[in-house]
Amino acid sequence: MRMPRNFNRIKPWEIALTALVMALPLAPVSPIKGNFSLVEHAHAAEAPKIDTSRLVSIGGDVTEIIYALGEENRLIARDSTSMYPEAATKLPNVGYMRALSPEGILAVNPTAIIAVDGSGPPEALAVLHNASVPFETVPQSYDRDGILKRIDVVGSLLGVPDKAKALEDKVAADLDTAITDAEKRPEADRKRVLFVLSNQNGKILASGSNTAADGIIKLAGAVNAVGSFSGYKPLTDEAIIEAKPDVILIMDREGPLSMKDDDLLKQPAISLTPAASHKAIIRMDGLQLLGFGPRTASAVRELNAAIYGG
Repeated sequence: MRMPRNFNRIKPWEIALTALVMALPLAPVSPIKGNFSLVEHAHAAEAPKIDTSRLVSIGGDVTEIIYALGEENRLIARDSTSMYPEAATKLPNVGYMRALSPEGILAVNPTAIIAVDGSGPPEALAVLHNASVPFETVPQSYDRDGILKRIDVVGSLLGVPDKAKALEDKVAADLDTAITDAEKRPEADRKRVLFVLSNQNGKILASGSNTAADGIIKLAGAVNAVGSFSGYKPLTDEAIIEAKPDVILIMDREGPLSMKDDDLLKQPAISLTPAASHKAIIRMDGLQLLGFGPRTASAVRELNAAIYGG
């Protein structure tokens, strides 16, 4: 049940990734299929043109989309959550997306900044605005259509709508196949998954509804074991036992925020769950699992296979 560990992964960003997961905007999650309306595309096409020849990308999913569009030659810097593909890690790092340093960004002399919605803080954005650097935001949501929308917006901002349409079609087809396969499983047979973000001092911090973890669990044909609350919250022992998770899902990482299987299984409340009795712990790369970018279809397949076998 345990996913293989990738020892070549970049390590210094792990704390930033946890902070990113916690701070992600709460957005409706739904596997609803369907392309964007012509009106939405028309509005995107009417967006004012900006100079993106020297571009700073804020947000791992935004950076990944830029690379997938083949427009990475514009990038001169990225934030600390932008760690895929590996080539992105070689770019100057301007800091964590929610704790940006305007001085660091201005030092690379950008012509524009493209950032995931919710980047900041506001004081940093005000400095960038006063410096007359265009700061364009990209919406974020944890579903199939949200991914396609981000591709559409990024492609529009870069002035490559044809490339964006081609990527949207490719990603949509891949997502639809993965989601359809996952949805074939009868509701009664779907397993309950508990996503654990951290286990500090014996306290389990878990993912409720309206989160990236909740979204990917549902797309993979499973049930969020603690979907009764919104966001990320510490769980009481009673809540963990009552949740009855069949599987525990965690990000595969190293360093101070890593979690060993034995430590999790020995946690008093976890030890009383079906997941513990079967030692059912799944580890996956956090960026692929929770990024909701072009690789999400592969994350859906990988998670579904890890939960149900195959």
